[in-house]
Amino acid sequence: MHAVAPFLRPRRAALLARQDGTSAVEFAIVAPVFLLLLLAIMAFGALFGTYHGLQQLVAEATRAAVAGLDSGEREQIARGYIQRNAMLYPFIDATRLSVSTAESGPDNNTFQVSIRYDMSDSFVFRIGEMLPLPSPIIVRTAAIRRGGY
Repeated sequence: MHAVAPFLRPRRAALLARQDGTSAVEFAIVAPVFLLLLLAIMAFGALFGTYHGLQQLVAEATRAAVAGLDSGEREQIARGYIQRNAMLYPFIDATRLSVSTAESGPDNNTFQVSIRYDMSDSFVFRIGEMLPLPSPIIVRTAAIRRGGY
């Protein structure tokens, strides 16, 4: 063991009793965790906003398309609705959307609209190495029956 010189003991005790830098040390420990939590909340909010906006957009396009008289007109109405209204959603970039339509069910009485959205260029995926994130390709679908129940 190394003994401390007797004249240094009071200085050492005084140094250990000081609390001048404790706030800075506490901040250095807590700040990275807090900032990571804040970043995760923002990323989740952006993802949630994108998913919700896409689902709303495809659902409204499907509802609008049911007014068409045939398959071609329904597809045209759905695509037009999405093209006109995609810019109203703050988290959606209309240039990254692709739309597909289909008819299914018995007698083709169900009209279905699907949206595929590439979110890989979003700020959320630019910082993605720090957070566990889902696939950047989002697919949302809505279907509606034509006529009767």
